[in-house]
Amino acid sequence: MTEPLFLLDHLADPLPMVGAQLTLGGDEGRHAVVVRRIRPGEMIMIGNGRGLGVRGVVLDVRGSDLVVEVVNHLKAATESRRFVAGQALAKGDRSELAIEMMTEIGVDEIVPWQASRSVVRWSSDRTERSLAKWRSTVREAAKQSRRLNVPQVSDPVTTRQLAHRVASADLALMLHEEAKESLAEVDLPTAGTVLIIIGPEGGISAEEQDELIAAGARSISISDAVLRTSTAGVVALAGLKLRLGVLNAP
Repeated sequence: MTEPLFLLDHLADPLPMVGAQLTLGGDEGRHAVVVRRIRPGEMIMIGNGRGLGVRGVVLDVRGSDLVVEVVNHLKAATESRRFVAGQALAKGDRSELAIEMMTEIGVDEIVPWQASRSVVRWSSDRTERSLAKWRSTVREAAKQSRRLNVPQVSDPVTTRQLAHRVASADLALMLHEEAKESLAEVDLPTAGTVLIIIGPEGGISAEEQDELIAAGARSISISDAVLRTSTAGVVALAGLKLRLGVLNAP
């Protein structure tokens, strides 16, 4: 069974030398000791959420802290492409489910999109709380899936701002059930940013489609059925990574 992964934000490059000791404390240490019941002799991974980490053996449990001896270094594979998801805000836990699954597949950045048909509206006083929840969701999903990179969750954007992201991407794909072009027909770039646009429950409005296509987005279908906003992004991302042969463990 793969060792559990814990995150230590201040773990920096250069990493501690093999044989060195470090302490996992704070919330992560408490979770390891109280919830996971990690004990001396067990192996764990500690990452910084930015692609680097160590694998080590637990030497001691001191209160809610773990003392760990570094056994070897870890580094996430470097990819030539960067996958970004423009995820429309959705009601209930649909958005959180979407970004959780996309994190497990390996998305690099998530951009919350306030689409015109989004039932949920992030008012100014709600934005910080919602962003904190999204960032906590992707952090936990990265740990669960043993990914050394925690996706960036950017500030929310309007459709006009999303169109600017489209214009700067190397490839922008707008998921739409009526699109004539399928994911399998798209020529993928050898490097750069691939932006996936996922609409809300009510779909992407005609005006939004026109604006995003004018900015350079390509309308594509990924299924012979209409997918939920919580599943469309992960299907598209998995399809892209399978085509590129990069759907591997970190």
